[in-house]
Amino acid sequence: MTAIHTTPQRAGAMTHATRALLRNHIWLFLVLAIAVFSGATPYFLTTNNMGNILTQGAFIGILAIGMTLVILNGEIDLSVGANLALAGALAIGLQPAVGVWPAIGLAFLTSTALGVLNGLLVVFSGMHSFIVTLGGLIGIRGLVFVYTGENALMVEDFSYTELAEVYLGPLSLTAMIFLGLAAMFQWVLSSTRHGRETYSVGDNIEAAHDAGINIKRHKVINFGICGAMAGIAGILLSMRLGTAEPNAGRIWELWTIIAVVLGGTRLQGGYGSLWMTVGGVLTLAVLRNGLRLLNTPNYVELMVMGSVLILALGLNRLVEMREGAR
Repeated sequence: MTAIHTTPQRAGAMTHATRALLRNHIWLFLVLAIAVFSGATPYFLTTNNMGNILTQGAFIGILAIGMTLVILNGEIDLSVGANLALAGALAIGLQPAVGVWPAIGLAFLTSTALGVLNGLLVVFSGMHSFIVTLGGLIGIRGLVFVYTGENALMVEDFSYTELAEVYLGPLSLTAMIFLGLAAMFQWVLSSTRHGRETYSVGDNIEAAHDAGINIKRHKVINFGICGAMAGIAGILLSMRLGTAEPNAGRIWELWTIIAVVLGGTRLQGGYGSLWMTVGGVLTLAVLRNGLRLLNTPNYVELMVMGSVLILALGLNRLVEMREGAR
């Protein structure tokens, strides 16, 4: 028999390839999901449906952009769904008094301010962000119900909803904004001081403090960005639906966190990227779209989502163990 010898260079290349595959497992999940649903139904792999998937995923995706920055700092924001609902309600509810564009601006500024307020409470109260933003979730949701009178607000100026009908090929305005924001904030994380120090704060807060990094400032900025993303998502959702429901965005904070974690961002902070978050968002959107095209019961959809999340977390842990052993 002829012995098969593996040179150290080849073994090293294989190890590097394995690590790269494990780090980027979300894209493998996405490709496999697309392949499975393409074979299961002829309605899945069409230009229109691909555009629908991007649009459907964009709302969670925009929330996930802000959530990624907050989680990279080692924090969490549970108020994004309620903040989204408030932005949509203000964007429609204020239009009769101030007009379409001022209403959009006020809704965006309000959501951003609430994000900044979350950050300020976290850094100056010493309370964990889970508790602070859980309180924000409850308080903001209550405010939405008070503002809307517990009823859906209907748009009166249909020029507002026409903005949601802007398309570039199969890409809706919502999808284009999502992809553009993801690209912009990926650049922020990879090429700016704020991005680099965001990673440092989440990776080792004591070392970041010793290095002279203004930890409080970075956290407040990232919570503000998270609030701004909730505002944009809420405005776009109300544009698309032509209405603002007081229950809009309910439990979307959970789907947002799931998308970020699926992409490999560590809940402890310090590791992750927005491109991987985009992969997590698209994987969720593909799974939900494909399962619904197959008329799958809701409980089966949740079981599949849960299984994929557990598998992704297992692979994330494997990557951490391999990196730690190096």
